[in-house]
Amino acid sequence: MPPLSQLPAELPRKKFTKTLVRLGFRIDTIGGNGSHFKATWPSTNKAVTIPRNLPKQVLKYVLEEVEACSGVTWERIQNEI
Repeated sequence: MPPLSQLPAELPRKKFTKTLVRLGFRIDTIGGNGSHFKATWPSTNKAVTIPRNLPKQVLKYVLEEVEACSGVTWERIQNEI
């Protein structure tokens, strides 16, 4: 996981979710709570909640959860963005 200084100031959720779909996640816009989306890794059915805004502090937390449930690293996400 990169330090906060290497993460973008804010990442658009639309761009982030499209990248996760390309990497194999299923995105459910209804399964989240309020304005949140739910990204599910198909092989384990583990889900990560993606909030509307992704400032770097929140993005770091979401990336840690993505890596824990799927093994997809920030470097791999960066290559797909």
